[in-house]
Amino acid sequence: METLNMNGPYRLDSETIDEKVTKTSAGNYAFGKKDEEGNFLVGYVGRADKNLNSRLKSWIGKTKRPLFKYSYATSPKDAFIKECNNFHDFDPPGNSIHPDRPDNSNWKCPQCDVFDD
Repeated sequence: METLNMNGPYRLDSETIDEKVTKTSAGNYAFGKKDEEGNFLVGYVGRADKNLNSRLKSWIGKTKRPLFKYSYATSPKDAFIKECNNFHDFDPPGNSIHPDRPDNSNWKCPQCDVFDD
């Protein structure tokens, strides 16, 4: 079974984000909800290349998924790789297209050839 390897889930609100996401860092996140058994259902995955806290806050009021999970990344490239892996592993319904790579990077997805030029 695939795992996000993230902290949470937590309520997606400003107070909770400030309490839990305390480092200014690149990172990854997932939005979702719990099913009847209490399992986290992944609805969307994303990343922040610089500031995970502010990226999460930018989603408040813009998603119907009330919970988030998160993890810090050691670099924007690591965040990109994890986002790609989460996208392929969970096929979240809220992600209609493959995660994009940052401008001016030639990073490749570890699971597909979407960026093969």
